[in-house]
Amino acid sequence: MTDLKSMTLHEMRQALQALGQPAFRGKQVFTWLHRGVTSFDEMTDLPRSLRETLREHYTITAPKVARKQVSRIDGTIKYLWELGDGNCIETVLMQYHHGNTVCISSQVGCRMGCAFCASTIAGRVRDLTAAEMLDQVIFTQLDSGLPISNIVLMGIGEPLDNFDAVSRFLELVNAPEGMNIGMRHISLSTCGLVPGIRRLSELGWQLTLSVSLHAPDDQTRSRIMPVDRAYGVEELFQACHAYFQKTGRRISFEYALIDGVNDHDWQADLIAKKLKGMPGHVNLIPLNDVVESPLKPSKRLLAFQRRLESHGVTVTVRRSLGGDIDASCGQLRRKAMEEAEA
Repeated sequence: MTDLKSMTLHEMRQALQALGQPAFRGKQVFTWLHRGVTSFDEMTDLPRSLRETLREHYTITAPKVARKQVSRIDGTIKYLWELGDGNCIETVLMQYHHGNTVCISSQVGCRMGCAFCASTIAGRVRDLTAAEMLDQVIFTQLDSGLPISNIVLMGIGEPLDNFDAVSRFLELVNAPEGMNIGMRHISLSTCGLVPGIRRLSELGWQLTLSVSLHAPDDQTRSRIMPVDRAYGVEELFQACHAYFQKTGRRISFEYALIDGVNDHDWQADLIAKKLKGMPGHVNLIPLNDVVESPLKPSKRLLAFQRRLESHGVTVTVRRSLGGDIDASCGQLRRKAMEEAEA
C-alpha cells in the first residue's frame, strides 16, 4: 500500500480528489498526519466511509520506541526507534536556552565509511522515506512533551546520499499546514557529496549547510573519509563557495579533532586559506571515543582553536551533550545490534 504521510499537501489533495472527495479533505488528512495520528480512526472529522476507503488504499507510518535514554546530566533524550520493517534508527533531542533541537537520521546505517563514526560500522541497510524522517520529529515531540523548534540532519546516514527523500522531508516539515518549522531552523550535514551540494544550492533554500570537513588536505582526509577519494578537498571547497554565492548562507564546517591526525598548526593554517572569500564558520568537535576505532581525541583543541582565530576565522567548540546515554551517533543502534547477535 502507498505511504500517505510522504505526500505533499498538493499530492494529498489530488489523491483525495481521485477518490471522489473535495480538495479540502486532503488538507484535513495532511493536518491529522502531521499531528501524529497512528490510525485513520483518529481522523474524527472525516466520514466513516472515507476512513474505510483510506485504510484500504494507504498506510500510516508510526515508529515504536525500542529504547529511550534520558541524560541525568543535561536532560538530553536519545531514542532508538523501531521502524515498520524491524530496522532501528536513532534520534536525539537536545535542550538549549534558545529552544529544543532534534537530531534525526536519514538512512538505516551509512555507507560513507568515515573512520571516526559509529554509524557506518555495519554499513548502509536502506534509505529512510520522507515519512520516516518526519516521524522522528513528530513522535519525539509527542513522546517527550517538548516543543521542537530546530532540526539537524546529523544522525545516522548521509542526507545527500538520500537526496530525493530528504528534500521531500524538508518540504513537508516546512509546510505551514504541518509542523511549520522554517528552513532557517534546519541544518543539514554532509560528508562532502559534491553533486548533492550543487543540487541543494539550486533549490535556494535558506537552511544551514554543515560540511563534515575533518581535514583540509586530501592526504589526511582520504585516510579518514573515503568520500574524499571521489570528491577531493579542492572540488569540495569550490562547491561550498558556489553554494554561498547562490544562497548567501554561511556554511558551517564540522571538524572532529583527532590526536596526531588532523590537529596540526599547518592544517589550521590551510583551513583559513581555503575559507578566504567565504564567511565560513568552523565548529570544532571533541572526538567521541568509539571503542572500535583506534582514533583518539586530540589534546590540542585549545591550541588549534587559537591558531584558527589568529587568522580571523570564526570558531566554536561543540558542547558535548548526553555523554552518559550513548548520545553519539550510531552508538545505541550498534549496542542493540550486538545484544541481538549475542
